Amino acid sequence: MFYYVLKYVLLGPLLRLLFRPRIEGLEHIPADGAAIVAGNHLSFSDHFLMPAILKRRITFLAKAEYFTGPGIKGRLTAFFFRGAGQIPVDRSGKEAGRTAIREGLGVLAKDELLGIYPEGTRSHDGRLYKGKVGVAVMAIRAQVPVVPCAMVGTFEIQPPGQVVPRIKRVTIRFGEPLEFSRYKGMEDEKAAIRAVTDEIMYAILGLSGQEYVDRYAAEVKAEQAKKFPRRHR
Repeated sequence: MFYYVLKYVLLGPLLRLLFRPRIEGLEHIPADGAAIVAGNHLSFSDHFLMPAILKRRITFLAKAEYFTGPGIKGRLTAFFFRGAGQIPVDRSGKEAGRTAIREGLGVLAKDELLGIYPEGTRSHDGRLYKGKVGVAVMAIRAQVPVVPCAMVGTFEIQPPGQVVPRIKRVTIRFGEPLEFSRYKGMEDEKAAIRAVTDEIMYAILGLSGQEYVDRYAAEVKAEQAKKFPRRHR
């Protein structure tokens, strides 16, 4: 219930008023049935802007840290994420990937929309990074379409370290659904899931126009944190 209060009464109208999002390709979101919406991830604002403009409810797999932050800000963040029906996923340890896949498949089994950021983390420099294969495993196992999505302009309104977003118009662009029935039963084959993931990322790239980096964002972030520790405190 609180999800719809946020969407239609509290947060949704305010976001649409402030950021006046241009919405392209909304017709590519299925009217019913299970589907994955896979997007780039440029800003904390992405979590709220995309759900605000979709006609259907969408559930994201969100990092567990959003639900456990300290202080007033942490409690407010957890409140919004729980109220929006988002699922916390612990990204540490060997079981993290399996847990995320299991939770995602549970959402799809209920014929709902699942939102996922294949990069696994926000881009720290506005570029698009290599996708992790969990999205492919879920798409193949559940045999559901994947709708690529590009958030354009959200990095500029709220880059890393920017607490309050700048008020500026953004674009949310959806591409034609991708289907992977030809890979049925191949979700445990590394070559297959890598190929599916790369196809999804290529579709996102075509929508966003970002520079692409064929490396995982988390690895690049870690390297930069070692080189420039003051910037990443």
